[in-house]
Amino acid sequence: LMVWLRRTTHYLFIVVVAVNSTLLTINAGDYIFYTDWAWTSFVVFSISQSTMLVVGAIYYMLFTGVPGTATYYATIMTIYTWVAKGAWFGLGYPYDFVTVPVWIPSAMLLDLTYWATRRNKHAAIIIGGTLVGLSLPVFNMINLLLIRDPLETAFKYPRPTLPPYMTPIEPQVGKFYNSPVALGSGAGAVLSVPIAALGAKLNTWTYRWMAA
Repeated sequence: LMVWLRRTTHYLFIVVVAVNSTLLTINAGDYIFYTDWAWTSFVVFSISQSTMLVVGAIYYMLFTGVPGTATYYATIMTIYTWVAKGAWFGLGYPYDFVTVPVWIPSAMLLDLTYWATRRNKHAAIIIGGTLVGLSLPVFNMINLLLIRDPLETAFKYPRPTLPPYMTPIEPQVGKFYNSPVALGSGAGAVLSVPIAALGAKLNTWTYRWMAA
């Protein structure tokens, strides 16, 4: 019974983390997925997405002990987000209004690290966490390249419940030496490691709680 209960609790946690991380993304800041996320917003978005991905992905991966699980987790988040994108599109918002973050390649790097270091938890935290933080802003540039005039979209289609103080400010192009990707990658690489360690520790705490 305890084994069944422990496994059920773990899978429940995984679903809750995946759902909540997706909801956090959908509501992360100004407009859906930072539709005005040029420059400064892109940096904030990159940090939040890389840390959010790594905490859930490493938790899930260390629970199963199987390289590939982090990618599976990122895929769940991506599918949830595409469903949200479809829902907003169905409500009459433009296709570009919801931007789906590019999580999967970064999660693949985390899986690859875990596999290449022969399932070394500490290597996954340090090397894998760094790779996720470094890579996510780079892969996520796909969105900046493909979205059609995101700032215009943000002004034209505000969220119905948006308070006046959330009205977006024109991004200051030229900040951070014109490289939001470099700043996002640098900050993400530093912050993703302790957040990955937190994800690993959550795994331990869950086991101790269930065994008590």
